[in-house]
Amino acid sequence: MTTAAAATTDRTPVTSSHIELDDSRRPWIVGANTKVIEVAMEKVFWDWGPEQMHRQHPHLSLAQLHAALAWYYDHQAEMDAEIQRQQADFERQREEFRQSPQGQRLLELKARRSAT
Repeated sequence: MTTAAAATTDRTPVTSSHIELDDSRRPWIVGANTKVIEVAMEKVFWDWGPEQMHRQHPHLSLAQLHAALAWYYDHQAEMDAEIQRQQADFERQREEFRQSPQGQRLLELKARRSAT
């Protein structure tokens, strides 16, 4: 009869990662120009699973997508905070553009186009 402690000593840890960190410690999918946060956003905003993501991004393997999602779930609080920060930054920049002369001009052109 083996104990749990004895069973774990007979195992060899295996590390197989599809994730790498850049100089800023941001996680990327190895071999793809895709950040893990991009995959996480598709999960958060669209509720896509790996199979749907693979249909949308056939250059990413299911193994890569599962690894990205595993990274997301292992670092969910940190990743969710970054997603919220990026979303707030996007909204701020969009509003700044809408208030700019260029943004006002585009809104005027859009209104004219809709009126015709």
